[in-house]
Amino acid sequence: QVQLVESGGGLVQPGGSLRLSCVASRFTFLNYVMSWYRQAPGKERELVASITNLSGSTNYADSVKGRFTISRDNTKNTVYLQMNSLKPEDTAVYYCNARSSRGTHYWGKGTLVTVSS
Repeated sequence: QVQLVESGGGLVQPGGSLRLSCVASRFTFLNYVMSWYRQAPGKERELVASITNLSGSTNYADSVKGRFTISRDNTKNTVYLQMNSLKPEDTAVYYCNARSSRGTHYWGKGTLVTVSS
């Protein structure tokens, strides 16, 4: 059974940093574009950042550009999201997503990030 397991969420003060990790298993990680999405209370799920499988090209939502960095380690089947200068509006459940060129999607169960003083 395919698994995406997120970790690294928690409570952080505004201006702080967190690093999320997502470990993938039971599928060919190198064949998938990896992304982080988030969903805040009462809002729709939105794309935060994505990274392609071969070239490692990245894409970010405007709201996180310059503050968040997505990366992947294909030897560890892991994708990361480094989040700096966190704001209260970054509070959300963050989900890891894997997408193949054929449109297959896998989702993790999410990790909660709360930015509050």
